[in-house]
Amino acid sequence: MRPYPARCYSLALFGSLIISAASSVAALAPAPTRYNNDAATRKGFDYFNNLEYDKALKEFQVALKLHPDDPYAINHLLAGIIFQELYRIGALDTEAYASESFVSRKNLQPLDLKVQQQVKQLSDQALALEQSQLEQNPNSTDALYARAVTRGLRATYMGMAQHAWISALRTAVAARHDDERVLELDPNFVDAKNLVGIHLYVIGSLSFPVKVAAAMTGISGNRQKGLDYLREVAAHGTPDVASDAKVALALFLRREQKYAEAIQVVGQLQQEYPKNFLVAAEYAHLLNAAGHGQAAIAAYRKVVDNCRASIYAVCQIAIPAYGLGEALRGQREYEPAAQAYDLAAATSPDPEFRQKAMLAAGEMYDVLKKRDEALSKYRAVVEANSGSGQADMARQYMKQAYKTN
Repeated sequence: MRPYPARCYSLALFGSLIISAASSVAALAPAPTRYNNDAATRKGFDYFNNLEYDKALKEFQVALKLHPDDPYAINHLLAGIIFQELYRIGALDTEAYASESFVSRKNLQPLDLKVQQQVKQLSDQALALEQSQLEQNPNSTDALYARAVTRGLRATYMGMAQHAWISALRTAVAARHDDERVLELDPNFVDAKNLVGIHLYVIGSLSFPVKVAAAMTGISGNRQKGLDYLREVAAHGTPDVASDAKVALALFLRREQKYAEAIQVVGQLQQEYPKNFLVAAEYAHLLNAAGHGQAAIAAYRKVVDNCRASIYAVCQIAIPAYGLGEALRGQREYEPAAQAYDLAAATSPDPEFRQKAMLAAGEMYDVLKKRDEALSKYRAVVEANSGSGQADMARQYMKQAYKTN
């Protein structure tokens, strides 16, 4: 989790839409596989939200073994498998969305063919059960919501893993229609408002021509209503769905520059999931975006220290390290900023991210009048990928030293 620059909000929001479309999971009565009434499911989601995917999968498998005909139990396992794979290939690092290459960006690791087969098998199995239940009762809110979850998960994998964006969007829209039908039948089915709220905000945030095109397909948008829906789910949804709503709400509040509320929301998530380094890093990002530079520096350093001390279930230290560099730079603490950027460049598995961190480190060394070190960083940027925008800037700085504005 990280802040998104204005130039790529539409891409970031679309990515958020696809991710969050999958996240909401509720109960299919009378199957006892809800977070609130099934121990294995509850443990599974607690592990899941702390990025402990192996442990989460074991708990979801226990629940599914006990309830093999419950599509929600299948969806829980499907979610764990998909998000574990997304984390492995680098698709959950939202730093990836901070560039115009988001849609065409390659995965850091090739897709696991076994996971592809599991995703297809489990989603087909869930859809078949949901269809069977809807044939018996077309107005079953539980079955409709279950199908929305399955479709959302499938959309997540198609978009974020396979980069089949058009197919993913169509499937996500179908998931929204299922949830809208749920709300027609039962306006108090709060969990169904999560995906609908995300859609409302995203569509409401698009440019006017795109918004008109969406309206022609029957998809409307309303930013404020979307935020209100997410606030309602965050406050009153089942715990696993409420957590997803908080993630989406924090992202959108950042875009609205409502930093105080966003900090409060992410602070709650940080307390609920102390082993999730992405949540901790996002809290620091928000502090920095809100202008609380020194507090952000302290928060980033805490995340970096916790990464080194193995406090988190997993950690990519490059993410808080780069954020620390940005916060220090904003406070004109250039020497430690250069060191933070160096750490980010040395630890990131993402070539594009490494280039950006090396370029930033070079800029700091130029400001510090350490020209030889700056030139070394610029040459490394060009050698990494001579055709990138970062390489173009590095070549420029090799001719004329970088200077702060």
